[in-house]
Amino acid sequence: QLQLVESGGGLVQPGGSLRLSCAASGFTLDYYAIGWFRQAPGKEREGVSCISTITTYYADSVKGRFTISRGNARNTVYLQMSSLKPEDTAVYYCAAVRSVYYVCPGRPSDFVSWGQGTQVTVSS
Repeated sequence: QLQLVESGGGLVQPGGSLRLSCAASGFTLDYYAIGWFRQAPGKEREGVSCISTITTYYADSVKGRFTISRGNARNTVYLQMSSLKPEDTAVYYCAAVRSVYYVCPGRPSDFVSWGQGTQVTVSS
């Protein structure tokens, strides 16, 4: 069973940067599509970014500010977040689906393994 652990969240001022990590235990993520989602209080879960072997996706709200990438260790996916805004405040989750040719962004229901989430707060 694939287990994912997010890290890297925290409190940052507007305009600042954070890098979130999504690490898998005992698995490489080469053949998995990884999605990053976020949920703010009182709001629905939102797909932020996704990476597969053939596609990369960014929501319009983060395009140009966030970058998703795979780590050299093959069991980690990163979400580099820059020019952060207060509206980026949310709990961020990573999720995985084993699919070589997955077309991002897909649907949240496609993703079968989810991490526990990491809080990102953007505030002065």
